[in-house]
Amino acid sequence: MNFGTIFVSEAFGTGVLILLGAGVVANVLLAKSKGFDGGWLLISFGWGLGVFAGVYAAYKTGAHLNPAVTFGILASGAHQYAPGVPITFGNTIAYLAGQLVGAFLGACVCFLAYRQHFQAEPDEDKKLAVFSTGPAIRSYGWNFLTEVVATFVLVFIVLASGKTPSGLGPLSVAMLVVGIGASLGGPTGYAINPARDLGPRIAHAVLPTRFVPAAAAARVPVTVGAGEGSGAQEQPAIPAQPYKKHSDWSYAWVPVLGPIVGGVIAGIVAHLVF
Repeated sequence: MNFGTIFVSEAFGTGVLILLGAGVVANVLLAKSKGFDGGWLLISFGWGLGVFAGVYAAYKTGAHLNPAVTFGILASGAHQYAPGVPITFGNTIAYLAGQLVGAFLGACVCFLAYRQHFQAEPDEDKKLAVFSTGPAIRSYGWNFLTEVVATFVLVFIVLASGKTPSGLGPLSVAMLVVGIGASLGGPTGYAINPARDLGPRIAHAVLPTRFVPAAAAARVPVTVGAGEGSGAQEQPAIPAQPYKKHSDWSYAWVPVLGPIVGGVIAGIVAHLVF
């Protein structure tokens, strides 16, 4: 399997994952959505089913969809990332690049699907939460530890499943993600996937997600000119738009490095145990 095939497969699968995962967050959080205020459990199930669909979409490459899984397999001493895909530097880059690009594109498509709701939502924190994770209580060290622990559970069970006669099917992975979200998702929103957080966070930084108030269509007259007889005239003014929240880059390292560390530890432990 060549670089391009790996890249496209992982990009497509990760894109589907993020489209459905970010989509359920948008459905629950954004103004005027029919799923508004659906709760954390709906979000957890939405992400789990996003994984379910993404695994099928990227079956050719073993559907890593997550750099933490890729690094976990690498740390486990395996010789292949998937049947017919040997572990090489080039293949590793193809997996990682495909996952990041796919996550970015999936977030962009999600934005298009919910564009009017982004414009109708004045809360910038909610809009950022559609794209990226954030801590309930900001404490970088503890937030990092939470991501390490949650990702360890994900990758270790995924690797362990490969040792069982039946393997780990897409539905089992989906339910594992739901379980991690329900049990360990509270402190940080459980990124457990560097691409899942970084790709959409980049999308948030570049997409036009600003709130557009209904009053934006109103025309506020202002005088242009300098006094009587100078040709002064009334001109419509465009109301100032609320600011767009920054993408919280000070926190971004936590959902990137935490899952990588957790995945590597899981790979090492799996190598020692199995």
